[in-house]
Amino acid sequence: MSDVSTPVTAAHFAYVAARTRGEDAFLRDLRTAAKDAGLPPIHIAPEQASLVQILLKLRGARDVLEVGTLGGYSAIWMARALPEGGRVVTVEASPKHAAFARAWIARSDVARRIEVVEGLGAEALPKLADRSFDALFLDADKAGYAGYLAEARRLLRPRGLVMTDNAFAFGRLFDARATDREVPAVRAFNDHVATLDWLHAVITPIGDGMWTGVVDDPSPPARGGPSPGG
Repeated sequence: MSDVSTPVTAAHFAYVAARTRGEDAFLRDLRTAAKDAGLPPIHIAPEQASLVQILLKLRGARDVLEVGTLGGYSAIWMARALPEGGRVVTVEASPKHAAFARAWIARSDVARRIEVVEGLGAEALPKLADRSFDALFLDADKAGYAGYLAEARRLLRPRGLVMTDNAFAFGRLFDARATDREVPAVRAFNDHVATLDWLHAVITPIGDGMWTGVVDDPSPPARGGPSPGG
């Protein structure tokens, strides 16, 4: 036992990955097809996906909201963790990505559990009903994260699960020379989350770092209401 966490290295990540349930042939084929179709190769790691599934099962989640579908890879992982009748509503801004995701989701074993909503997250989320989801997974434009999270406070049921990808800014969190505009956006979002009084969260050092938290707010604001503390 130690009062200081063990520093995580690339060797630790490889060790974890080698001992975690991996992806199946269908998901491997999806990644290959996505690359061939010109989609960015930025799917979550299988070990991160496995952790997401565990968290969803522990929460007993039935309704999951995802912002950032890409090729449907993470949506399929999550849908497989849900009980019969569960659903993943996943929002994708790119028509090309949404079309690819729909095609592959239709071929999956969880096609009936996933709905792809094409459009900007900032426009799609306000149209969703209050307290209609048990969990949120964010993996979209980093500058939009704070706005999506604020909207999710209304959308999530009590003790709702929040998972947000890329807390390590694509491995460049501490790179003072990083030129990607997403890097400062991630840093700003990380600082923002650390101040929220309604979300109990911690960055989990897996994949590219994932904020993992629970809504600790018995009375979230109603649609159009103020959002104190965040």
